[in-house]
Amino acid sequence: MEAQNEVSRSRVVRVQSVESWESFMAQAKSHGSRVFVHFGASWCVPSLAMNSYVEELAMNYPDILFLLVDVDEVKEVASKMGVKAMPTFVLMRDGSPVNKMVGANPEEIKKRIELLV
Repeated sequence: MEAQNEVSRSRVVRVQSVESWESFMAQAKSHGSRVFVHFGASWCVPSLAMNSYVEELAMNYPDILFLLVDVDEVKEVASKMGVKAMPTFVLMRDGSPVNKMVGANPEEIKKRIELLV
């Protein structure tokens, strides 16, 4: 039951379309928000393995918007952001990328988030 409650309280927002991506980016830019984007795929084991870690980060950094983009579902966004491998993590400020990292490396991701805040 507790695991089910955790799922319902997810702070990581799944991007469903190019339109929703553009909406999130416009909001982030207008509010000066920081955004963390996890680009992954349902078939990519390292991406799936990082989901719970990204969820934990989202709980610990409530002032950052955490997004999940499935590269197969929203190809245009992945292409626009230059994503060529999974998982890729992009940190953004004011709607613009400020840091990009490829690979499942929790310690490095945490360091880069600390630089963003």
